[in-house]
Amino acid sequence: MPNTTDTTDAAITAEPTTSTTTIGAQPHEGQTRIAIFVDGSCLGNPGLGGWGVVIMREDALGQVIKRRERSGYEVNETTNNRMEMTAACVALESLGSVTDEPIILYCDALNIPNTMNRELAKWKAKGWKRGNYAPVKNRDLWERLERAAQGRRVTWEWVRGHNGTKHNERAHKLAKSASRRAEEIVMGR
Repeated sequence: MPNTTDTTDAAITAEPTTSTTTIGAQPHEGQTRIAIFVDGSCLGNPGLGGWGVVIMREDALGQVIKRRERSGYEVNETTNNRMEMTAACVALESLGSVTDEPIILYCDALNIPNTMNRELAKWKAKGWKRGNYAPVKNRDLWERLERAAQGRRVTWEWVRGHNGTKHNERAHKLAKSASRRAEEIVMGR
């Protein structure tokens, strides 16, 4: 079981968001929305891994009214993809009860938005096989992610990694730090 760290900054100074949603997950007038940034890190691939999450509740004007960070690590051999998927699962699972609040989940790995927007239904229809009938990798996490998203209004978005997107950079830093923590534990430091 991966280890996690959870921090909440309820007194964060509101800041305008630079991203806007043009499809899906549109809030109703006056409704809050949730923006989630996730990232995974792996020291070697496969290797020791970590994941990071930044969750923000925004008001209808895009002002951050609550911000929360989570991170965790895996001391067993894992992959960067598994860590990024774990981050997405943990983020959605940590939201609690399902509401109609719009959620935008941003990640810098194309496989999550591509799969959740297009491929997942095809894989399931083929008995969890890909287009070439090879078994789907990380099926356990795809099933977990689907369960975590069930009933929620999630829009899956790709964001270019390491490109200065503030909250994506923070998720990356959390993931990298968590993977280094896994290394310290394995090395006995």
